[in-house]
Amino acid sequence: MDNNNSSFINHNSAVPFWEQPESRRMEFKEKFPKGVQVAKTAIAFANGAGGRIVFGVRDEPRQVVGIPDDELFALEERISSHIFSQCASTIIPEIYIQAVEGKNLLVVEIFPGSNKPYYLKAKGKNKGTYVRIGSTIKQASQKMIETLELQRRKVSFDALPVYELSVGDVNLKNFKSDYQKATERILNDNHLKNMGLLLSERKQFYPSHAAVLLSDSLARKRFFPYAKIECARFKGTDTRVFLDQATIEGPIYAAVEPCLAFVKKNIALSSKIGEVYREDRWEYPLEAIREAISNAIIHRDYSILGSDIKMAIFDDMLEITSPGPLPDSMAIEKLGTGRSEIRNRILAPIFKDLKLIEAWGTGIQKMRNEVRVYPEIDLVLQETGHAFQVLFRKKEPTGAKLEPSTGQVSGQDENENKINDKGYLQHIEKLFQSATGQVSGQVSGQVAVQVLSFCRTPKKASEIQNLLGLKHRETFMKNYMKPLIASGWIEPTIPEKPKSRLQKYRIAEKGLGLLKM
Repeated sequence: MDNNNSSFINHNSAVPFWEQPESRRMEFKEKFPKGVQVAKTAIAFANGAGGRIVFGVRDEPRQVVGIPDDELFALEERISSHIFSQCASTIIPEIYIQAVEGKNLLVVEIFPGSNKPYYLKAKGKNKGTYVRIGSTIKQASQKMIETLELQRRKVSFDALPVYELSVGDVNLKNFKSDYQKATERILNDNHLKNMGLLLSERKQFYPSHAAVLLSDSLARKRFFPYAKIECARFKGTDTRVFLDQATIEGPIYAAVEPCLAFVKKNIALSSKIGEVYREDRWEYPLEAIREAISNAIIHRDYSILGSDIKMAIFDDMLEITSPGPLPDSMAIEKLGTGRSEIRNRILAPIFKDLKLIEAWGTGIQKMRNEVRVYPEIDLVLQETGHAFQVLFRKKEPTGAKLEPSTGQVSGQDENENKINDKGYLQHIEKLFQSATGQVSGQVSGQVAVQVLSFCRTPKKASEIQNLLGLKHRETFMKNYMKPLIASGWIEPTIPEKPKSRLQKYRIAEKGLGLLKM
């Protein structure tokens, strides 16, 4: 077990870890639970990016309850013994005491393992292997177990042979032609073998997964039906109404330009007349989007067969989602620092030869540089479930708006004016009191407009709490969230499971109507 890799820990986060939401790398326990729950969590962290199990914190509602002094060392011994006896291979946690608000927490750090897959001894590898997806623990499928074994052997999925196919089943004619145009090099079978596209075993050649993904043949659709990009332009700020959509299929290296064409078709272009020439400016930075699309294609996890890359354009955001989280040894706060972790080791050099990516580790920094000249746009990088997202999100308030096709820049953002309009805010407050039956309360008109604007895209309760600068979660939920939900102005995304860890909140139709008043 390698316990020297602590890159998953965000030491520089402005939010103390005991106030952060549960996530791929964070779990809270009020006390030691029954059964093997702690062992399952340790296994999931070791099979993934590592993480912390923090004892002495109640999660819902979030509260630091602490561990009594006379119980600390007995709990530490119990945890260590439990993990050692229940898990295979051996997981060696780092356990320490953290003082918070005059109380003691016991923190158990689990580091990414080098001997994957880890599993419960009592259930065996096939039924006792667990992985972390977002803030939940899932039993690993057979395909996931195979992926973990590849990680232990340091073999990438795209390098594996496809024994069901022969070389003749994979059409690489267009790829060879496009490669020659980009590099002025002609590829023969020896070159393809050296590149990892053809593999020789027992005096017979087989195509690799990478070769299939680069091919223009039925084999690609058969083995990788989800190796495509679904593009959509939605009306407003949610996914209820489509305005345009397209499916980008074909060899994966050829998908970038069609995606970019869809973006140009569905975002605004404005013009600024200078002294000498006219300057056109797109609503979003196209070069940053091109880089994000290329990264999504080259870094996605192609062993995940049930998901495709998705690009969604809303009124307030452009979002690109790629299946597969960050590599286990790469923390999200390390992105853009020049460090690079290559998931697809056969495809990556080919994309570099085709000039679809530049030097290793420069993609995120290039996106950030491009976004700098768009002060109205925020670049957001995040893991969501078992996927990675790049968001180009308009700031609130957005200021000037770009109108499609007119080349004009129009007005200030309506919400910026409304947040300063006392008459409008008083009217909103009266409507809120009427809707909830409250004579007075914590939710002022200004707070209501802030939350409604913020929830144009679904947000976790903790994100809304941070927006309002509130520290006590129970008070926040009672005085703010519950009344806003009762008013019908915001709504949960998972109403049938109100206490779900995946629960988020979005603006409802009534709320949208209020912002349009």
